[in-house]
Amino acid sequence: MDVSGLFDSHCHLDDAQFDGDREAVLARAHEHGVSLCLTAGSDVASSLACALLAQTHTGVYASAGVHPHAAAQVGDDYLTKIQELTSRPRVLAIGEIGLDYYYDNAPRDIQRTRLLEQLALADELNLPVILHVREAHGDLQAMLSERGTRHAGGVIHCFTGSLESAQHYLKLGYYIAFGGALTYKNADRIRQVAAQLPMDRLLIETDSPYLAPVPLRGKRNEPAHVRLVCDALAAVRGMTPQETADITRRNAKELFRIPG
Repeated sequence: MDVSGLFDSHCHLDDAQFDGDREAVLARAHEHGVSLCLTAGSDVASSLACALLAQTHTGVYASAGVHPHAAAQVGDDYLTKIQELTSRPRVLAIGEIGLDYYYDNAPRDIQRTRLLEQLALADELNLPVILHVREAHGDLQAMLSERGTRHAGGVIHCFTGSLESAQHYLKLGYYIAFGGALTYKNADRIRQVAAQLPMDRLLIETDSPYLAPVPLRGKRNEPAHVRLVCDALAAVRGMTPQETADITRRNAKELFRIPG
């Protein structure tokens, strides 16, 4: 059964892996029922590229932010540049920001500093945040608890944590997004979490070109494949893929304040 109105809430269309066929990738997404997607920045240059893609392509939105991997590589004026990008059309959030203690590409204290700076900017601009977390849920939860619940919302993207972690983020006002990991054979725990969370707080995403879902695992991912994530979430919820697409699209539009 064809599904329409899918929203890939997190992809990286600016990635070099798409340089050879970016327009074809976007055309395929539309052919496979993806009507909306958000391309997330990972540093200042990438955020600019995402903003330009959103400005020139129907159905594409963007976010601007510095990923924890790039936290030690920013200039003194990076926050000003991120703020300037948020004034561009269709740039709707601060992200991708967060903590990554798995790769530790930047010292952890610098990661935490950059995250706090960008959370403060999001609060100043009243924009939602897109949060990356890997092997750092304890520190992220502590920082978000300190931030409180008076904010414009946000999403924990590509969630693979515990039910308790997910519930903690929900209480603080964040959405939970599932990606290709939901389809992996050894991901029963993730599927159990997805089955128990409130449906009105869930999003779906690809994180493309990374984390392709089964049966495409190991290949380049792209927004068209969000349908496979939608199918997996529908299966664990006992819903149809179209119902799942409709609800997750509404959730994403509410978070990112997209009218209609």
